[in-house]
Amino acid sequence: MFTYLLDDHIELKPLALQHVRALYQLTVDSRETLREWLPWVDAITDVEHTASFVKNAIKQGAENGAVSAGIWVQGDLAGIISFHEIHWHNRSVSIGYWLGTNYVGQGIMTSACRAFVDYAMMDLDLNRVEIRCATGNHRSRAIPERLGFVLEGIVREAECLPQGYVNHAIYGMLKSEWKLLR
Repeated sequence: MFTYLLDDHIELKPLALQHVRALYQLTVDSRETLREWLPWVDAITDVEHTASFVKNAIKQGAENGAVSAGIWVQGDLAGIISFHEIHWHNRSVSIGYWLGTNYVGQGIMTSACRAFVDYAMMDLDLNRVEIRCATGNHRSRAIPERLGFVLEGIVREAECLPQGYVNHAIYGMLKSEWKLLR
């Protein structure tokens, strides 16, 4: 994937080592809101943790084709969207995402997810895209719902967060469905 313009102010760029400091700072600045739904946030205690994440994302992209991109709003890093490992045999992938506190509620992530689903289905010729969200994370769940994903089920106590175990809602989109929605 290359730099992709969502509109005049928002673009997606593959993560690179030069983004480490901006990503670390965004994580630190948004820690209080992110930690409610992302179990890894409290483990990010210095810039080297973020550097390891970025290096791993680059490695996974090279080995598997999975993309991790920064979401840039008017030149500032606003969040991350990623394909988790692509399952080439099954032609499927899962998308993960998060936004910094100052960028939520503006439709940014819905646009980024739409672009990632389009890329997965049309460019990578995948058949299925999945998004998993904690059932109580209404903002995150609204994204696949807006995009027409089907709620396929609930996985009980799927993730341990600081407040305890949470259930996950699993949303799926098939290529045949996405073509009809485009």
